[in-house]
Amino acid sequence: MRGQNYSEVCALKNVYITDLAAFLPNKPVSNDEIDKILGVVEQIPTRTKKIILRNNDIQTRHYAIDPETGRTTHTNAQLAAEAIRGLKPYEGFSLNDIECLCCGTATPDQLMPGHGLMVHGELKSGPCEVVSTAGVCISGMTALKYAYMNVSLGLSKNAVAAGSDVASPSLRARSYIGVRQKEKIEGAARKGEMLPFDTVFLRWMLSDAAGAVFITQDRISDRPALKIDWIENISFAGEMETCMYAGAKKNNDGSITGWREFPSPEDAVMNGAFLIQQDVKLLNNDIMYVSVDKTLPFVIKKHGLSAAQVDWLLPHYSSGYFRQRYYDQLKGFGFEIPFEKWFTNLSYKGNTGAASMYIILEELFHSGKLKKGQKILCYIPESARFSICYVMLTVV
Repeated sequence: MRGQNYSEVCALKNVYITDLAAFLPNKPVSNDEIDKILGVVEQIPTRTKKIILRNNDIQTRHYAIDPETGRTTHTNAQLAAEAIRGLKPYEGFSLNDIECLCCGTATPDQLMPGHGLMVHGELKSGPCEVVSTAGVCISGMTALKYAYMNVSLGLSKNAVAAGSDVASPSLRARSYIGVRQKEKIEGAARKGEMLPFDTVFLRWMLSDAAGAVFITQDRISDRPALKIDWIENISFAGEMETCMYAGAKKNNDGSITGWREFPSPEDAVMNGAFLIQQDVKLLNNDIMYVSVDKTLPFVIKKHGLSAAQVDWLLPHYSSGYFRQRYYDQLKGFGFEIPFEKWFTNLSYKGNTGAASMYIILEELFHSGKLKKGQKILCYIPESARFSICYVMLTVV
């Protein structure tokens, strides 16, 4: 069954994204304003920040933090709810019309209840099926796939899928207080023990946002829509070790120790278990190879995909550092897609994790650039334990 087309497995009907909405909190934050809002961590060398910002090509991003008071302005659930409220798929649409609500995130506001239920609570809408999907960047796409399958099988007349992340509260300087410093960096502005690069790398990479889509079999003929051709989420966790994580500590042998295994919550904090961390060396070595050489052969065989079919490539790379590398990897594989077919807004909307593809797609959908019949290929990598998602859409 794994190698068969969806139509060979069950009678799926055509499903359309008929509207998209996005919500980015507060005003854009420039590179020079980051420290004012997040605060300064003395154990991070100034040159580390400069190097990361120079390589990631992010000029502005959004934080759910009041720059004057430092207080959080939106929870994750509130961000997702704001994006959903922005949907206007048809005249007279009401939140009570939603039959299935699917919400994905890497940064829920609490351990329990599920994130989707909290979003539903913020919407204060009528009873409906609610699903929460966990993960990192792909959690937004697993929410999308559940919504797509639910409507395509006729289990619901419509569905809303949302992806959202609020990383900024975990990136504030106070989150690093008490964390043991383990690296000595010679020549740093402040000599002495410094926080490891893997611990601070993401502090200038992540930001906050939410996006949502409305999915139905019944599209309005005189309005543009996106037909979902297929969605493929492929995990390589069975052969790859953990790369990006939070709520845990990575051990020298590549295994993970969860925060509950520490002698006390205080000890977990001291070991940085609650910080968002990434094994940068592992990321650099493997993410492009897994994204292309290990994933595309399966997608090409299953769906007959070719580079010539693609009118738009929407890549969610976490940093501008990977832009040329992804292009070169595709070209070396024989799947070259020229840059003029690429569309991304990383530089001015930031890396918003589970919301990123929604944010990219929403802007393109409302840009006036799309033409009937065009094919859109979305690429969403997740380094957490190396999962890759590709989505094909057709403009109708």
